[in-house]
Amino acid sequence: MKLTKISVFIGLILFLSFFDKITAQIPANVYHFEEKSKDGTLHHELKLDADYYVHTIYKESPAEFIKTMGGYYKTSGNNLMVDLEFNSNHKEDKITSLNIPYKLKKGNLILEGAKPMTFTPTTLGTQDLDGKWLMSGRVTDQGEEKRDTSRPRKTMKYLLNGHFQWIAYNTETFEFFGSGGGTYDATNGKYTENIGYFSRDNSRVGAALSFNYELNGKDWHHTGKSSKGDPLNEIWTIRD
Repeated sequence: MKLTKISVFIGLILFLSFFDKITAQIPANVYHFEEKSKDGTLHHELKLDADYYVHTIYKESPAEFIKTMGGYYKTSGNNLMVDLEFNSNHKEDKITSLNIPYKLKKGNLILEGAKPMTFTPTTLGTQDLDGKWLMSGRVTDQGEEKRDTSRPRKTMKYLLNGHFQWIAYNTETFEFFGSGGGTYDATNGKYTENIGYFSRDNSRVGAALSFNYELNGKDWHHTGKSSKGDPLNEIWTIRD
């Protein structure tokens, strides 16, 4: 009888442990949190798909980019662990990894660091171009000019549930070259970005840029004009 009770108890413990791991999985989405500070409201944006994390902080009024960091993540129990690929503030803080306790409550994602933050999920849905894309080439008068996407110097565009962000960085040196993001729409071959933050030029916030796009296997062909008005014909490749 005692052995039976012990077996049931052990089974219950194992079940609860397994259930905890199941419930700890974070639904892929874009999450937002507003932090009130003496300098105004800081807007926090989290993008999380099945394995990649990006946390960006900016002000909306007046427009100001604060910082961004991101990389591949995994969860263990209720800890979110990120191996950073980029950190725009690396020169100052030297941070290359994160380990953040978290919990899910009523659809919200709560990061339980020194200052707990409750992130709410976006209601925007998936679109054609959702995914992580690496700049892999350009088309010129001489034809396609491809680049090696495995090199440490990368330009990545991360699109998820109606939000976009591009980041230029070096995975070996942690050099940060710039980032911008906001919301996007991809419909019937037309791709439009609405800029919500831009590290290189805050005055560009609020602008809308429209491009043509075409999907060809793992490649996204992107044509139109840059934020400076220069013609562009880019090739982006989905990141495996």
